[in-house]
Amino acid sequence: MQFTTEVRIDTNVLDVNHSHSILLMGSCFVEHIGEKLKGAKFNALINPYGVLYNPMSIVTSLKEMLNNTPYNLSSLFFYQGLWHSAMHHSVFSGASKEKVLENINDALNEAHLFLKQTDYLVVTLGSSWVYFDKTHHQIVGNCHKQPEHLFNRQLVEVDEIVNEWNKVIELLLAVNPNLKILFTVSPIRHVRDGLHGNQLSKSTLLLSIHKLQEQRKNTVYYFPAYEIMLDELRDYRFYADDMCHPSGLAVDYIWEKFIHFAISVQSQDLIKECEKIKKALNHRPFNPESEKHQEFLKNLLEKIEALSKRYPNLAFNKEIELCHTQLI
Repeated sequence: MQFTTEVRIDTNVLDVNHSHSILLMGSCFVEHIGEKLKGAKFNALINPYGVLYNPMSIVTSLKEMLNNTPYNLSSLFFYQGLWHSAMHHSVFSGASKEKVLENINDALNEAHLFLKQTDYLVVTLGSSWVYFDKTHHQIVGNCHKQPEHLFNRQLVEVDEIVNEWNKVIELLLAVNPNLKILFTVSPIRHVRDGLHGNQLSKSTLLLSIHKLQEQRKNTVYYFPAYEIMLDELRDYRFYADDMCHPSGLAVDYIWEKFIHFAISVQSQDLIKECEKIKKALNHRPFNPESEKHQEFLKNLLEKIEALSKRYPNLAFNKEIELCHTQLI
């Protein structure tokens, strides 16, 4: 007897391996996937602007990354004791205007260089609702909890999203002709838009991605994270306490699906090796100084060093150092 409706996906669609570079941008869901990729020793850069939700802000950030035009002090604004950028998440905000600017430009330069050699761009779109700054006449990436009367809020249309993304894809392919773009729609529910508003928003994103797929069959791909969460994990036990974000268990489940969809068979084996090492390093013994545990650490160190020799392009320095610190 089967109690779920399985979302069937093709396997090894993209064949991503550990020699590839992966840029991940979008909602906080992409950060979950990005951190798992980094934990599995992939060369991944996650959200150089911080979390961005709507497709238009991500388009703007990609254009800025391509141009690498530095931000200046006039790009920032002061609100509630901190300096902010309207295009960046609050992780960049701070009390020092100069430090905020330095962090933004350092991240921008890193992203510009990374984008040139990126093999895969993974984009998780969260919402079709955008906020338009009335003063500067532009869509913003983050309102930073400023008063609502400073913005116009609107739902962008499918054709507008498709047109803007086609423009930026052309720019990206001019720099990197072999780039593959993988879209997902975030399974996180934006209930502040209302449940109906959330459905309108997600539907707009899904239709936009479908059109881009049809127009760019060898460049644009789609992974059904949204459908897995809503149809296959149709139960509140798979949600966090806020009943909107996926739980850790749900993220792990979607990650497993993602591996089979996007990752090469050889790299899947390496992911398993990395997960074993991580699990072993997280083991907390009753007596760290016992002979048994010290032998366990020596064997683990040998495995890590052997894996490091097999894959010299991957960095296992932290794992090796952690073993050494626990050895007596």
